[in-house]
Amino acid sequence: MSTLEKIFLLYVMVINVIGFVLMGIDKKRARKHQWRIPEKTLFLVAVLLGSIGTWAGMYVFHHKTKHWYFVLGMPAILILQVVVGILKNVY
Repeated sequence: MSTLEKIFLLYVMVINVIGFVLMGIDKKRARKHQWRIPEKTLFLVAVLLGSIGTWAGMYVFHHKTKHWYFVLGMPAILILQVVVGILKNVY
């Protein structure tokens, strides 16, 4: 594995942890009626390859699971990322 591949793998792991943690923080803030993390920020983290962590955080923290755009959007982002990754290796 090259250095660049190691850096990419580390990035993907970190951004997914960030996505997971952000979901937990937002859920905690929602319960306390505090300032919330904008939904566009949660989606941005997912688009930046944090979709697995963000999606996992949705279900671990039972957060945003009643919003159709999260329930459909997070797995759609993940599927798109997987397809792009596969196509990148094919072509």
